[in-house]
Amino acid sequence: MPDDKDKPNQQLDEEHTRRQSFLKLGLGSLAVAGVGAAVFGYEFLSPNVLYEPSPIMNAGKPDQYPRGSVTADPKNGIYIIHGPEGFYALSAVCTHLGCLTQWAPEQGLIACPCHGSKFNPEGTKVDGPAPRPLAWLRMWISDEGDLMVDRSTAVPVKQFLRT
Repeated sequence: MPDDKDKPNQQLDEEHTRRQSFLKLGLGSLAVAGVGAAVFGYEFLSPNVLYEPSPIMNAGKPDQYPRGSVTADPKNGIYIIHGPEGFYALSAVCTHLGCLTQWAPEQGLIACPCHGSKFNPEGTKVDGPAPRPLAWLRMWISDEGDLMVDRSTAVPVKQFLRT
């Protein structure tokens, strides 16, 4: 049988072990909180940049567009039109609510599938709720002889590129 003299020492060892456990638990919690704060601080201070594709696109050689053609490029949201006066580019984004329009060759119109706006091949509104015509976009020929379109720069209507 253990002596009564050993009880205080045994109780001290248990308290000491309990105290150490709480100390370790507290320090571990502080360490986890510190690491979490460092991660969130890094995310807050690092730049959140969206890398968007260039608004300038290469539309290819002029001879791939027959005279009188309307060529839709839905990936870039534009139309390349080779009219009697020359080339021009239109935005394919409807001016009503920003839907992507579609070329309807059977009607000879550019139609918005969302709310029914219709535009002629020069971008002028023919029907529907769109408040403005389709934007004409800046177009030029590169040094290599390709048609280039700047989707971010609107130009005045009837500004043709003659080749």
